[in-house]
Amino acid sequence: MKTYLAHLIAGLALLGASLTGRAEDTVKVGVLHSLSGTMAISETSLKDVLLFTFDEINAKGGVLGKKIEPVIVDPASNWPLFAEKAEQLLVKDKVAVVFGCWTSVSRKSVLPVFEKYNGLLFYPVQYEGEELSRNIFYTAEAVNQQAIPAVDYMLGEGKKKFYLLGSDYVYPRTTNKILKQYLKSRGIPDSDIVEIYTPFGHTDYQTIVAAIKQFSAGGNACVISTLNGDTNVPFFKEFANAGLTSENCPVVSFSLSEDEFRSLPAKDLVGHLGCWTYFMSLNTPENKAFVGDFKKWLATAPPGVERKNRVTCSPMNLSRVGVYLWKEAVEKAGSFDVDKVREALPGLKFNAPEGEVTMQANHHLINYVFIGETQANGQFKIIKSLGAVAGEPFSEKFLSRN
Repeated sequence: MKTYLAHLIAGLALLGASLTGRAEDTVKVGVLHSLSGTMAISETSLKDVLLFTFDEINAKGGVLGKKIEPVIVDPASNWPLFAEKAEQLLVKDKVAVVFGCWTSVSRKSVLPVFEKYNGLLFYPVQYEGEELSRNIFYTAEAVNQQAIPAVDYMLGEGKKKFYLLGSDYVYPRTTNKILKQYLKSRGIPDSDIVEIYTPFGHTDYQTIVAAIKQFSAGGNACVISTLNGDTNVPFFKEFANAGLTSENCPVVSFSLSEDEFRSLPAKDLVGHLGCWTYFMSLNTPENKAFVGDFKKWLATAPPGVERKNRVTCSPMNLSRVGVYLWKEAVEKAGSFDVDKVREALPGLKFNAPEGEVTMQANHHLINYVFIGETQANGQFKIIKSLGAVAGEPFSEKFLSRN
């Protein structure tokens, strides 16, 4: 019996050492994206590109010698659930960092959680600004890197009437408040600015499109769209059915990328515009490698990852950029400790597909800005490059310079 117990204790000790060794060889990171609900059309691809990036880094030795172990949760396009899932990741799963959120309302939901538990979130999607948290790094386009350049382009094209159409939540309303102030400063009167919002998942755009058609009848009009999620599908179908085109009323969208075009009739969207810090059509060696490597990874991707007709887009690129900046900061700090990593991030650079990007002290990137025109194949033709633009979260700073 004594011999048996001795062997049993020794075996358990070895098992425990093995499990501890495996735990010490990995670092847990959180993936907080909606894989169901109205935002799954956009967020599922961000989960996929994160898994690709983790595998890419793990194949080269991981981070500080540890392999990245993703912990994936599905907040299901439910904003309060984002906060619950964020707390789960930080408290129960004890992840070192979280990559996630799409809508600003989801980010606002999790922000108190990250501040309470001193977690670290990398947020990769264009947003309205007017926020700066020590616990969030915003790799995405700020208003002065997307909305303002897009409006400037339309003004330069002679547009004098602006129909501001958005989903009814924080990002569109705040962005349009800033845009209205900016348009007025550029001489556009209130009478030539219309502001309309629809709920998430809205499907009936007949009345709104009829109003847009009437608004644009005199010429020189455009739509600035901050519609998010799958509601873009019925909007653009109704838009095309009404005989509206990019020639008689161009639409500039801030939440429609190559990825969303996979669910839209791209042939009906030819000539409509997007403004992003990345397009899949960028002709750089870094982008060719990114696109090619992502497509190769899809062939052996985990179950549940869609493989057909996949593309890359700005939020996907910025998700990947965030992971590499976090890795660089961890290695600079020599630690996964949040406070040390946060201190190491400002000033770090990454050779991204669009060019070298830099993380600023204000937790926003210096990144490149492009205007793109939709093609029938669901890609964008770059029609204007604006060079490197420093992300500025607070509108009072960049509006005062115009």
